[in-house]
Amino acid sequence: MTPTTKFKAALCGLALIAAAALPLSPATAQPTAPVDAAHAAAVKPVPKLGFSTQTVRTLNIDFQYQQTGYWCGPAATRIALSARISPPSQQQLANELPTTTNGTDWIGQVTRVLNNHVGTGWYETKEMPNDPPTQAQRDLLWRDVVLDINNNYPIVANIVAPANNHPPGYPNYTIYHYFTVIGYDDSDQTVLIADPAGFAPTATYWLTFNQLATLIPPKGYSA
Repeated sequence: MTPTTKFKAALCGLALIAAAALPLSPATAQPTAPVDAAHAAAVKPVPKLGFSTQTVRTLNIDFQYQQTGYWCGPAATRIALSARISPPSQQQLANELPTTTNGTDWIGQVTRVLNNHVGTGWYETKEMPNDPPTQAQRDLLWRDVVLDINNNYPIVANIVAPANNHPPGYPNYTIYHYFTVIGYDDSDQTVLIADPAGFAPTATYWLTFNQLATLIPPKGYSA
């Protein structure tokens, strides 16, 4: 796929674009996560990383906040790599992606860098152009979350978060960003996020799976 240039409208992670978006509503029977479900996820305690039960699995990672306003791509990539190897610096990853002051242009660049460093072809670029996502795209995303986390491969997601669909702590504008999925809880279909932006009060937090699925379009993820 030809890399997209939509990120050039804003700096990654700290990009603020006035939101005039219509409410996001899925095309299937799964409705947009109600406020109480999103709030319950946001205040859900984060277990010690590497914790696992029959329904919960989280990965050990070396977390860093992004070191510039446009290095969310390198930071999220570094977090993912840290589950498997001693990761390179954000600067090195920014050079490899390559990331500019306009951000990291396309999720496919992240996929390439992840595979180069882990030495496998595990990671694939999964596009989610439909906004809202189709049920097939939702099903694939959940399968990818479970499969990848179970095999110690964090997922890097490229998100677009309008003001009416924000993770915890995000400012009241549209945010173009990368973050890393490092765990899941099958009992309530929540996902654990390692977010290098620093908007949230904690480095890691839970989101409902439904919210994750509505944040990724029209971008994609590496899984």
